[in-house]
Amino acid sequence: MSYNVEIITPMEKDSLVDKFSKIFLYERKAEIHGACIKLLTNVKQFYEMWIENFKPISEEIRPHGRLFVINSEEANPLKVKYEPISKTLIILDCDYYGFVKSLALSLTSDFFEEYHSEHRRYSVHGSLVDRQGRGLVIMGPPGSGKTTLTYGLLTNSMYNYVADDWFFVRIMGSDLIGYGSEKNSYIREDLASNWPIFKRRLEDLIIDSKGRAVANVHLLFGEYRIRESTHIRAVVLLHRDKSNPKVFSELEPSVALNYLVENQFFNPHQLVRDERKISLRKQFFKEVFELVPVYLLNTIETPENSLNRILSIEV
Repeated sequence: MSYNVEIITPMEKDSLVDKFSKIFLYERKAEIHGACIKLLTNVKQFYEMWIENFKPISEEIRPHGRLFVINSEEANPLKVKYEPISKTLIILDCDYYGFVKSLALSLTSDFFEEYHSEHRRYSVHGSLVDRQGRGLVIMGPPGSGKTTLTYGLLTNSMYNYVADDWFFVRIMGSDLIGYGSEKNSYIREDLASNWPIFKRRLEDLIIDSKGRAVANVHLLFGEYRIRESTHIRAVVLLHRDKSNPKVFSELEPSVALNYLVENQFFNPHQLVRDERKISLRKQFFKEVFELVPVYLLNTIETPENSLNRILSIEV
């Protein structure tokens, strides 16, 4: 989904919030990696999916960020407005929940970036799986096979689920600790087309307008295959280029960083993209790529063959 983020002033934010106070809004706070993010919306389905998607937090906790999602009765174009001082994000006339949850995670990321010297925590738009306490990251542009390969790994009982779309990282000396961001996963209905093992586990889900649903990861993988965190030991970057016969290779840190920057960090949901923010993100990934090996996988083979390439990595 293509969209622009309009940065607004506190006065403009106050004027909009005052208008919203006259509308009945569902409200619920969520705990996202220790941050309190509050949803206020007039869309009941978004409210219900939010509850299934994110961990709850006490309503007594003051929010670190607020997310207003307001739909009108008219078919107006999508608008996204952000007031960065108070961390107030406003989404107008959004047609599916996945956009809401992605921007909630982006809002959380922006909060952590502003306090990076204290928290040293950053967000990654990618997936993270665990094998006996060692984590493997998969990142790539839309359509490169990130979700397919992540769930392919999870068909193997040796691998555990941490995150399939977005996670947070803390740099602790020479250690990279990756943390899951969501209670349950927002997945595609057709996931089982590549990995039939998930077919029965995806029955009876409430599917939204984009063919996606929030699925209980404990039912998908089993109670003992969910991990809150893991030590990251390797990163796989994806691309899909049939004109390039090279399928799998290890990258130098500088080459990996350039590829990431050229592709906007594989993250279409960055609320602020000024020079300072980009510099912070570049520095973070530079440190990551200097600490763990980075591989480039060209996903032009079958999903099974691409999966075997990843399984050959020692983590």
